[in-house]
Amino acid sequence: MDIRPAEPEDAAAIAAIYNHYVATTCITFETDAVSVIDMAERIAETRATNLPWLLAQANGQVLGYAYASKWKGRCAYRHSVESTVYLDAARTGQGIGKPLYAALIDALRTRSMHAVIGGIALPNDASIALHERMGFEKVAHFKQVGFKQDRWIDVGYWQLLLQ
Repeated sequence: MDIRPAEPEDAAAIAAIYNHYVATTCITFETDAVSVIDMAERIAETRATNLPWLLAQANGQVLGYAYASKWKGRCAYRHSVESTVYLDAARTGQGIGKPLYAALIDALRTRSMHAVIGGIALPNDASIALHERMGFEKVAHFKQVGFKQDRWIDVGYWQLLLQ
């Protein structure tokens, strides 16, 4: 497995991974599929802010991706980011998430980030386990803040201090 920066040309493979979760789960609060063009724009926007967007691949196939985005827009938040990790649904539980997330965290350290925050739609035992294996600690729990698939969804936040 190789981990490398994502390019806008990877948007189709990334959108295919993400849109599975949009259509079939409450893991993301988006309700409409993301087009390849929109995904390419998201990748380009993230890279333009000097934040990492990485992907894991093997034999030319994208296995998953991870990226960081601004936590909030105000200037004082500039050293904090929100992390996002998605794996191809057929590849979960195969040891891809941890090295991919570790590469993202390493990339954030080189950019002088201080805090990484991961939001998790609950319940999601696999994501909680990944975050906690990476050293994140639960810092917040918001009840019934999302509504998808005819139900209310809680969101928990896990945080990792990098410095």
